[in-house]
Amino acid sequence: MEHLPSLTTEMAIVLAIVVLAVFLFATEWLRVDVTAMLIMTLLGLLSFLPGLRTLLSPDVLFSGLSSNSVVALIAVMIIGGGLDRTGVMEQVARALLRLGGRAEKRIMALICATAALVSAFMVNVAAAALLIPVTARISASTRVPMARLVMPMGFCAILGGTVTMVGSSPLIMLNDLLDHANQSLPHDLVLPHFGLFAVAPIGLALVATGIGYFLLAGRYVLPKGSVRSTTRGAGTALYMRRVHGIDAAIRELEIPVGSPLVGRDVRSIQREFDAKIVASQYLGRTIVSLPMEAVLAAPATIAVIAQTADLKRFIAAGNLVLRPKLQAFRPLLSRAIAGVAQLVVPPDSDIIGKTVRELRLRKTHGLGLLSIIRAGVPLTSGLQTVPFQAGDTLVCHTRWEDLARLEKNRDFVIVTVNYARTPRSPYKASLALAFLVLSLGLVLFTPIVLPLALMTGAVGMVLAGVLTIDEAYGAVSWRSVFLLVGLLPLGHAVETSGAANYVALHVLAVSGGVPAIALQSLLAIMATALTLVVSNVGATVLLVPIAINLAVATGANPAMFALTVAISTSNSFLIPTHQVNALIVGPGGYRVVDFMRAGAPMTVLYLIVSISVLNLVF
Repeated sequence: MEHLPSLTTEMAIVLAIVVLAVFLFATEWLRVDVTAMLIMTLLGLLSFLPGLRTLLSPDVLFSGLSSNSVVALIAVMIIGGGLDRTGVMEQVARALLRLGGRAEKRIMALICATAALVSAFMVNVAAAALLIPVTARISASTRVPMARLVMPMGFCAILGGTVTMVGSSPLIMLNDLLDHANQSLPHDLVLPHFGLFAVAPIGLALVATGIGYFLLAGRYVLPKGSVRSTTRGAGTALYMRRVHGIDAAIRELEIPVGSPLVGRDVRSIQREFDAKIVASQYLGRTIVSLPMEAVLAAPATIAVIAQTADLKRFIAAGNLVLRPKLQAFRPLLSRAIAGVAQLVVPPDSDIIGKTVRELRLRKTHGLGLLSIIRAGVPLTSGLQTVPFQAGDTLVCHTRWEDLARLEKNRDFVIVTVNYARTPRSPYKASLALAFLVLSLGLVLFTPIVLPLALMTGAVGMVLAGVLTIDEAYGAVSWRSVFLLVGLLPLGHAVETSGAANYVALHVLAVSGGVPAIALQSLLAIMATALTLVVSNVGATVLLVPIAINLAVATGANPAMFALTVAISTSNSFLIPTHQVNALIVGPGGYRVVDFMRAGAPMTVLYLIVSISVLNLVF
């Protein structure tokens, strides 16, 4: 290529910000949404410096707050919240059990197909979160290990997100990125918006590939798991002892007068002995879920959960008497009222980075933390100061009524099944489904734009009482929203500064005139690699402008190249960095090597199928 563009000051600044964004995403020094807002603010401040006033205009800087992609994302999350609130997924679990019987492959195929279908119409991490309890219930009923069901479900939720333009964040924001690119393209190359099902052929091919892959190769690439690893509320204590070596049984102890423990607070006792005091009885008054500042008195009775060695040390130090079985607390801590539960920390949880001491889990949520299972390894000591991470499985003692209240809390995904839940709104399930169908009908059969059609369904659910407006706000992952809001201006700056064209033309010059499909494959591989270390939204924002400029320079189809990037940023199976994969680590008891074993072939198949179908369709 004879005349390559020179690097201008604006290009250099934008590329430096891109490098900074990639670095912050990869190192996770800041939360991804904080990084996005930092980048947006930095771009805005720089645009007011002399000589850089064309970098980003103020009206573009905050345009993400009113962008179609952000509105569509919010509406999709509210609709998903309505489906969850009405117990639609519990009905799905019952239907799958009826259809699948106890055959592992049939159950696996049905779960995978359901995950793909659900994630086609809501963000895939939300779909996976809804389906984890469903999968746990099916595993408990069929005796098929969770480890052999959760990974196929999670992978197919990711694949299902490529069936429609609202199934994954990269596809939701793609049309907005095309609008930014159109401002710099010649009139005859202006890119039209993709319709709701424009990507359906690619997505369906990928879903079929994923299901076929697990049915044929699942026995070789999936971990064996434990056939008896159920997560029923009453049996979780036995399961934790058998699988993870955690003793979660409740013991009743008597505190005699003169015990060295008298006058000490619960916090100091738990810190010294790793013994969780879940209830106490003194002078005829019984307290369940003792606050940490409570002080022990005598004569009294306490209910304790501790590992065998810690329990013996605790009894000896306090001159305590161990009762052979529950007596005083039997009515309050029976299996019908309380027990051991498992909860997973999802990737967008606000408790990530915080500790038990900061959150006061027992006081605020009624959760007595017994263990944190991280990457299959149980942590049982010093839990008060361990910061939570995405994918952690929390083993807690709780009353079922407290656990039921957490079903609406987006900071936790409840894995334990078959416990006494609070009433939901099952009688409004048909209304929730009706508004979902209404939204899709407006998209398919009217000229109404996608965000407005989706918001119609979301507002309809609120007006019909499917969920309250506060529950609608709670259904929205504001972290994901502000991730999009913060990164959209970066995509605009990469395009308008000429940085995208600069990178595209230099890549083209280095490639030496290779065929367009080779460049497309290179883009797909770059997007796949980048999404393993940064968010899929970040990878899309950075690569779509480059892909469009690369296509224009070679005479290829810019829409196909842009879509290649948006599709390929969902090709994240090798390590548990994708939000869905981080979510399923705990319930499946997976290690990184498990993802590499199953994810490597899936990654290659994804690249081959997506590029092949993209070229056939476009």
